[in-house]
Amino acid sequence: MTFSVIQMVSQSDVLANLAQARTLLERAAEGGARLAVLPENFAAMGRRDVAEIGRAEALGIGPILPWLKQAARDLKLWIVAGTLPLPPVDQPNAKANACSLLIDEQGEAVARYDKLHLFDVDVADNRGRYRESDDYAHGSQVVVADTPVGRLGLSVCYDLRFPELYSELRKAGAELITAPSAFTAVTGAAHWEVLIRARAIETQCYLLAAAQGGVHPGPRETFGHAAIVDPWGRIVAEQDQGEAVLLAERDSHEQASIRARMPVASHRRFFSQGAQRPASE
Repeated sequence: MTFSVIQMVSQSDVLANLAQARTLLERAAEGGARLAVLPENFAAMGRRDVAEIGRAEALGIGPILPWLKQAARDLKLWIVAGTLPLPPVDQPNAKANACSLLIDEQGEAVARYDKLHLFDVDVADNRGRYRESDDYAHGSQVVVADTPVGRLGLSVCYDLRFPELYSELRKAGAELITAPSAFTAVTGAAHWEVLIRARAIETQCYLLAAAQGGVHPGPRETFGHAAIVDPWGRIVAEQDQGEAVLLAERDSHEQASIRARMPVASHRRFFSQGAQRPASE
């Protein structure tokens, strides 16, 4: 029941990033992990040729998908492949999604989550303006899948600001939730820990928050602080900056106890739209 969260400082060289990710995945496997989570944009950061990268992968001539499948087979490891640009299935010329793939230990893609919420935001940093929708299309599906460490819900980075998604993941049976991310240094310092702990607390799930942590082309600086948060909201492992492999074990009995003692899922209520006016005196 051991799993791993990985932090990277990915650059623009895809092959160099894949080589470094392989080293980190090997460390995760050596530590006993059955599942490892790579960060958002693990294979490339700061690239403007997202469409070309995604098209090559969809046509079977890119390096990323074969590398993922081989790494999973070699290491007998389930891998959550952070994000990579990938167009919809059978539409290689369509706009790419920011796609998080779940690869099993046989090297088969068993689940695909396309990032629902795209980071179209102005930030007070060196870059200033972020528009993910220039390069990516919105996803449309909530995704949960069974893994050796439990039922896994998939999310990505900016999704963390939208708690309704996490409520749906819990409703679909999630016991662990991944959030591969590349938070900016500014937004991360302000909100990262609050968000990852809140999403774990409200869903009573383990939150597996892989991250980018350093300086990248662009220019771009990411916050790092990859972390594993337990269902009570405790940070059980964390790395501030630089590369890291974090390991933890899921305690299914404690998780069940937390859910039984505080059964928030059964207490959830739904409200009609519109504020109710107070009765007149």
